[in-house]
Amino acid sequence: AYGDRKMQFSQPNTSPLYSQHSSADKHKLERFLRRDVALVVTVYAPITFPPTSVLLFKQRSNGMHDLMATGFLLSVDPDRIIIKRLVLSGHPFKIFSKTALVRYMFFNREDVLWFKPVQLRTKWGRRGHITEQLGAHGHMKCHFDGQLKSQDTVLLNLYKRVFRKWTYDSHVPELVLWVRNEQQLPVQEVEME
Repeated sequence: AYGDRKMQFSQPNTSPLYSQHSSADKHKLERFLRRDVALVVTVYAPITFPPTSVLLFKQRSNGMHDLMATGFLLSVDPDRIIIKRLVLSGHPFKIFSKTALVRYMFFNREDVLWFKPVQLRTKWGRRGHITEQLGAHGHMKCHFDGQLKSQDTVLLNLYKRVFRKWTYDSHVPELVLWVRNEQQLPVQEVEME
């Protein structure tokens, strides 16, 4: 900085997506920014070249900014795939030696036939697959690697691609200077009956 000028590249106002940093080609979506975990923040912003330093702020309603994270620009990659995991659950209502009749996962016949190739799992560690659909209300016959317990739950993992939101705003209000405020806020007294 020269004199009283501040040096900055840009201050865009965007809505970020948080994802895990891994060597795979698909990256799992994180719902929020967690403390002490390395995450990748994906946003629409002006093109910048790595390794540029990045500061992530959250703007309060009064105009002040809180520093949320620091880091560096990883890459400018519009083809980064971010996926979200969805879990469908069902309940076994008739259990045989290695097969079970499952309900409440689907509610029509077409969905059972559509998800037939996908592997099932249970909360107690059994693996299985859908063998056939039963009736028109989403009931199905499933085959597992062992006998299920009556309190077990059948799960089906689905993965959906998530796209970044186009909420780029190049105008950000001027930063409000931080001042130390030690005065107590008045507390409203409420009568208890």
